[in-house]
Amino acid sequence: MSTTSSTSTNYTDFYQIDDLLTEEHILVRDAVRQMIARDVQPIIEEYAQKGTFPAHLIKNFAEIGAFGPTIPVEYGGGGLDYISYGLITQEIERCDSGMRSTVSVQSSLVMWPIYAYGSEEQRIKYLPKLASGEMIGCFGLTEPNHGSNPGGMLTRITEAGDHVILNGSKMWITNSPVADIAVVWAKNEQGRIQGLIVERGMEGFTTPEIHNKWSLRASATGELVFDNVKVPKENILPNVDGLRGPLGCLDNARYGIAWGAIGAAMDCYETARRYALERVQFGKPIGGFQLQQKKLAEMLTEITKAQLVAWRLGTLKNQGKATTAQISMAKRNNVEMALNIARESRQMLGGMGITGDFPMMRHMMNLESVITYEGTHDIHLLILGNEITGIQAFK
Repeated sequence: MSTTSSTSTNYTDFYQIDDLLTEEHILVRDAVRQMIARDVQPIIEEYAQKGTFPAHLIKNFAEIGAFGPTIPVEYGGGGLDYISYGLITQEIERCDSGMRSTVSVQSSLVMWPIYAYGSEEQRIKYLPKLASGEMIGCFGLTEPNHGSNPGGMLTRITEAGDHVILNGSKMWITNSPVADIAVVWAKNEQGRIQGLIVERGMEGFTTPEIHNKWSLRASATGELVFDNVKVPKENILPNVDGLRGPLGCLDNARYGIAWGAIGAAMDCYETARRYALERVQFGKPIGGFQLQQKKLAEMLTEITKAQLVAWRLGTLKNQGKATTAQISMAKRNNVEMALNIARESRQMLGGMGITGDFPMMRHMMNLESVITYEGTHDIHLLILGNEITGIQAFK
């Protein structure tokens, strides 16, 4: 990999955000940063080019406490706050959005609903194994014909004595090809949405992999297919019903994305800055030209604004005050910011920017998925519009 790629120790903190962090926050962030630099950064381009998920890294993420960092320690989690979780996702996505997706799904969309909505028996059975990486989970909400409208889902469960029968399918599911369990959302016979834990090996449950992706190429993505799957009733999440169940999970995932996208933007900016100081044209480094300085100044400004939004949102999350609309604003703003910086920084590198020697093109392709999943860019705008006007524009 080029010496001008994303391995520098020059990390962007123009407004001294570190001063707002605790000693524990910095220790957590730096531990993740070091692991990523040692174990993930050197191989990520190769796996992305091949379109292969580096499954051996699951144990590395588990060892640094990236799975379920906000889950209480008695269930195997880290017992950390939400700023720590945000910093973890930032450092992972500084390397690759696909790697952060793996961690986000495990933490926010699998472990969190089992902790928040599950029975004590479910927590004890699943959470320690998910935290240790012994189990990998996935989250089944999106369907082939129902993405932005999850309430229209067709997946159904029907009563059958001491179990239920699950039929339907889910699409665009991160981790599904490698998952041991799936937290699945389906409608019961009364039309109410319920969550249930489906285990690999249950008859009629398959997880076909999705190939030929141009985005998140180092992430495992697939479907969930349920053909008369018998699921014991003790696998139903007992403490929630209705759409608020999966939407609560999505709030946590979107929160992590708002932080993670900053990492991708920082990596692109830092790489472009170094390149601009080294690349000589017309007798001087291109960083000496006004247009390039304009680009760098605007990138740094947008990153700094996003950092402050994420930090404030983290403090609200820690206090239990963060609202869905606030989380939507941060997710929408920060991902758009990161995608714009990926594109602009790629241009600064000219032709070199499209090669695997530099991270911009990979970040750019990954962020095209990030701007769509966990609520599309437009849906988040409408969530915010509903908050502002009190009028729902979804329908």
